[in-house]
Amino acid sequence: MDLSKLKPANGSTHNRKRIARGQGSGHGGTATRGHKGQKSRSGYSKKIGFEGGQMPIQRVVPKFGFTNINRVEYKAINLRTLQELAEKFNVTAIDFDFLAAHGMVSKNEKVKILGFGELKSKLDVKAHAFSKTAKEAIEKLEGTTEII
Repeated sequence: MDLSKLKPANGSTHNRKRIARGQGSGHGGTATRGHKGQKSRSGYSKKIGFEGGQMPIQRVVPKFGFTNINRVEYKAINLRTLQELAEKFNVTAIDFDFLAAHGMVSKNEKVKILGFGELKSKLDVKAHAFSKTAKEAIEKLEGTTEII
């Protein structure tokens, strides 16, 4: 090793402006803040959404719509998915715990079974809700549907 070949590790040095470290740094005096005014003072912070006295956009744009506070959010699972799970794991009963164990839903979600896809095997399904077509398709193959 030769001392003349030593250099700092890659990324360890930066060309930083040493602000407010005297006139010799080139950034002394006003420390790149310009002269006078609110923005030149320490402790200055602009309000979020402030637009220089102009009416802020969040006050100009009208509010619209309606949010139902009683809405129940469901994780939708189709019959096609249930059929794939039944074939893959060779099961005849599918419930919430089975779906949660296989990563289909999280433990805090509610499950609704929807009727997209084709069901080929008899299944006993337990979920929080069923669509009309899904319930008909499951019961057509003599399976059972149970609401949790």
